Amino acid sequence: MRMIVMFDLPTETADNRRSYRQFRRGLIKNGFIMMQESVYTKLIITPSAQANVCNTIRKIKPPDGLVQILTITEKQFSKMEYIIGEMKSDVIDSDERLVVL
Repeated sequence: MRMIVMFDLPTETADNRRSYRQFRRGLIKNGFIMMQESVYTKLIITPSAQANVCNTIRKIKPPDGLVQILTITEKQFSKMEYIIGEMKSDVIDSDERLVVL
């Protein structure tokens, strides 16, 4: 199973930013990897491990903000579709117009 944690935490004050950083570090310390900003995932082997991880997240959650946990099967996770836009770069990375002096 995969556990996906999505969160929206305030970062307006210094205390909010500190809580945000501590929560993010706590997720990483517990084996989560970042899928994208504010979305982290972890592979869970058993339902009891899922319950332990949920309890850990409840303990480290900051007092303000929203934290959501979604648990899906590995088969559902593997069917995730990645839609990637075209990469645009202002850097010319060809030697077509190379001028040697």
